Amino acid sequence: MKRIVSIQDISCFGKCSLTVALPIISAMGIEACPVPTAVLSTHTGGFTGYTYRDLTSDIPNIAKHWKNIGVKFDAVSTGYLGSFEQIKIVSDFFDDFKTEDNLIIVDPVMGDKGKFYTGFDKSFASEMKKLCKKADVILPNLTEAALLLDEEYVEKGYDEEFIKKKLIRLSKLGSKIVVLTGVSFNENSQGVMSYNSETGEFSTYFGDNIPGYYHSTGDVFSSTLCGALVKGFDMGKAVKIAVDYTVDCIKHTIGHEKEHWYGVCFEECLGDLMKMIK
Repeated sequence: MKRIVSIQDISCFGKCSLTVALPIISAMGIEACPVPTAVLSTHTGGFTGYTYRDLTSDIPNIAKHWKNIGVKFDAVSTGYLGSFEQIKIVSDFFDDFKTEDNLIIVDPVMGDKGKFYTGFDKSFASEMKKLCKKADVILPNLTEAALLLDEEYVEKGYDEEFIKKKLIRLSKLGSKIVVLTGVSFNENSQGVMSYNSETGEFSTYFGDNIPGYYHSTGDVFSSTLCGALVKGFDMGKAVKIAVDYTVDCIKHTIGHEKEHWYGVCFEECLGDLMKMIK
C-alpha cells in the first residue's frame, strides 16, 4: 500500500486541511499519515471564538520517532503552515524523508483574492519560496503565485501566454512541476494550468465555473491531486481527476449552502472519486 504524510492543521469542526485530506487519501486506497501542526475547534473562515493549540514543538519529535523506526513515504505533502518556525521544521522534515523515488508536494497556502490571509506578509512569502525550492510539485493559486513572485495580482483579463510566463517564473523557484489553480480564460470555465520544467510541457484542464465561494475546495483539490500522483497517474490525468472531483463536490453542495457554508459536501462524493481512479 502506498503511503502519504500530510503536514497541516486539523479543525475539529469544519471541512478543511487534515479533516479533508485524511478521508480523501484513504478513499483512494492510500495510507494517510497526519502530522498536525495545530488543533483548532473550528477553522478560521467565518467562525469566531475558536480555540487554537499550537503543535509546532511536537513535529520534530514525530519525525525523530519515524526515522528511528524506519518509516518511509511515497509522498510528503504540506498545506497551511502558520509560522516561520513551522516552515523551518517542515524543511528539515523534507530533508529527513526525501528519497529518489518519492514526491514532495507543497501547497503554499498564504492567501486568496489578491490578499494575504490574516497573519501572513511579504516576509512569510519569502520563507515559503525557500520551502517551494525543495518541492517536486507546488500548487499555488493565482494570489499565491503573485505573492511568491512579488508581482501584482491579476484577477482576470489575462490570456494563456500570460499564465505560461508566470508558470515558467514560478518553476525557477526550484520545483520540477508547477500546478497553478483558479485559472480562467472565460466566464464559463475554471481550472488548472501546469508546467513541467524538465520537459518544457504545459497542460490545461478546465471544469465548470460555478458562481459563489466555497470553503475547502483548495484542500479538496490538493489532496486529490496528491493521491492521484501517488497512485501512478500522469500529471494530466491526475489534474483531471482532481478538478472533476472538486467540481463534483461543489455541485453536491449547491442547495445546501445554509447548513454547509463552512465547506463542500465532499463526503457524499467519495464514491464518485473511487470510480474516477479505477
